[in-house]
Amino acid sequence: MIELLVVIAVIAILIALLLPAVQQAREAARRTQCRNNLKQLGLALHNYHDVFKVLPPGIQNGISPHARILPYLEQATIFNRVNFNVSYNNAGNAAVVPINVTAFRCTSDPDSLPPALIGGRNNYYTNTSTVILNSLPGTTPGSTNYGMLMPDGPMFENSKVTLTDILDGTSNTAMMSEKILGDGSNGISTPESDTSRPGTYPADADQAMQDCRSTNVSDLTKQGVSDVGVPWLRPYHSTTDYYHALPPNDRSCMFPPQRIATTANSRHVGGVQVLLCDGAVRFVTSNVDLKTWRGIGTRKGGENASNC
Repeated sequence: MIELLVVIAVIAILIALLLPAVQQAREAARRTQCRNNLKQLGLALHNYHDVFKVLPPGIQNGISPHARILPYLEQATIFNRVNFNVSYNNAGNAAVVPINVTAFRCTSDPDSLPPALIGGRNNYYTNTSTVILNSLPGTTPGSTNYGMLMPDGPMFENSKVTLTDILDGTSNTAMMSEKILGDGSNGISTPESDTSRPGTYPADADQAMQDCRSTNVSDLTKQGVSDVGVPWLRPYHSTTDYYHALPPNDRSCMFPPQRIATTANSRHVGGVQVLLCDGAVRFVTSNVDLKTWRGIGTRKGGENASNC
């Protein structure tokens, strides 16, 4: 009996030692798959650019850039069902909204959204800007966000950015990064995935970061968006586009009207994977220098990615 108990104890210890190694191996495989998805998306974006001579706009006519690159992901059948003349939530696109596309999902991030929440899930967001605008600044005094700077990333509202417009160099500018799915409920506080609503109106990225970090995320009245990552057809700060205002794996916040600080994050330990405009994918740590992180968020700010 004693020998049997010893054997059982030894087996239990071996299992305890083996499980973390197995989990790490599985996560390594998932992380590689997520990296391959980003490479595939990068190739699709370059193929789109080859055809149209510009990168797809981050927001245009209520349809996401993800929809526009479907033919280059071998998803022409889905692409042909999208009505680009109407918004994502128009009845003409009702059949497309629920469709999941494998290339848009990182397997490291489990889907915890309610099954009743209809919409194809997305983990890969396009880089909008370090400027905290989810739209273009108003052009007349008194109009919304008048006097704000134009978005400085590669894909934003009605953008027509070419690769030659990326004066920092395509190897020094972020194209896409990762973001985890939300919990789907404004009655639950999940700081790592929620888009909070501080109730302030920051003038720039520095103030947005300060306001976002100081928000009491346990206060459910500060909930903004919890349906993060759905549907991919919708061009929105909590579904398809992110900002380089806060560092990776920090909080995300919205400051209506149209001032946004959606942050890249992932389930990978210690950082996020970033697709650069040259098609390369790099792992950027959560403690990356903020100046460097913001530097790779701009297309012509004179920075480089050497410190990432």
